[in-house]
Amino acid sequence: MDITWLKFLLMSLAIFRITRLIVFDQITAFIRAPFLMEYEETNILGQKETYLLAREGGLRGWIGKLISCYWCTGIWVALGTFILYMYFPIIMDPIILIFALAGMAAFIETIIQKLTLD
Repeated sequence: MDITWLKFLLMSLAIFRITRLIVFDQITAFIRAPFLMEYEETNILGQKETYLLAREGGLRGWIGKLISCYWCTGIWVALGTFILYMYFPIIMDPIILIFALAGMAAFIETIIQKLTLD
């Protein structure tokens, strides 16, 4: 197994972006919906706050717990990405590059927002 530092960096950025896509992004909310339920609370200021909780029991509950945990999902995304890359490198190279570029763009956007808001 020979993975260069560049490939390691690209895979890391891709795994970061795919994991955030699964766990946090609005565009994948429909994927999370069957496994999570919304819970609303009213805070001391009278504002409603919405929380997502994993459904109880069974496979839906297990998947709900998995996709509500960034670290847990990240391990599985890393494993899947690595295995797919080992077996299908020609297919995975452009996919990894696209998600790595999106991950780097997310980092840059976060830095710019911090610099301009402060």
